[in-house]
Amino acid sequence: MTNLAEPPARPVRVNARIDAPLSRWLWLVKWILALPHYVVLFFLWIAFTVVTVIAFFAILFTERYPRALFDFNLGVLRWSWRVAYYSYNALGTDRYPPFSLGEEPDYPARLGIAYPERLSRGLVLVKWWLLAVPHYMVIGFFLGGAHVGWWSGGLIALLTIIAAVILAFTEKYPKDLFALIVGLNRWVLRVTAYAALMTDTYPPFRLDQGGSETTAPEERA
Repeated sequence: MTNLAEPPARPVRVNARIDAPLSRWLWLVKWILALPHYVVLFFLWIAFTVVTVIAFFAILFTERYPRALFDFNLGVLRWSWRVAYYSYNALGTDRYPPFSLGEEPDYPARLGIAYPERLSRGLVLVKWWLLAVPHYMVIGFFLGGAHVGWWSGGLIALLTIIAAVILAFTEKYPKDLFALIVGLNRWVLRVTAYAALMTDTYPPFRLDQGGSETTAPEERA
């Protein structure tokens, strides 16, 4: 019998695939095309912060992350990952991101987080500001800022622009560079889920490159 209180080994799963063919020049205007998403995400991230504070007290008193709040915050993370993947944190697809908090399994960028049946009251007091500090220093280098959620500038954006220039001249997205870019984004998403109190599993200090994490998490109780 499965112990529902035991968290999965990898509660956060990030998957992505390159769409082909990719436009050689569309990336030059994606910052304009993505503007409606940036506006919506600005308000969604305000709500995300409020929901996380509410969830903090719920976990502190009940050891549970209310399922409706968890699903909302997971939706914000999914939406943000799709927009980031479309724009300057990967440029891995030309498919316009849907305005959706849902799973959207057909979109080339996907995120799953296993719902925790129980969360530690003690950890909720320290993990988001103390235990996650070493990761903050690492992903701060990856990101170089915090706009529209957590995506802005830094190493990820630099590598993505390099990939875009190569794409413009060769019509190919370098596979090794894609694997690295997705791995960096995967690290960021794992830390974000941990800091947002959505899991007690400490993020590994490990760069898991590549687009696929083959086994999706058990998201439903």
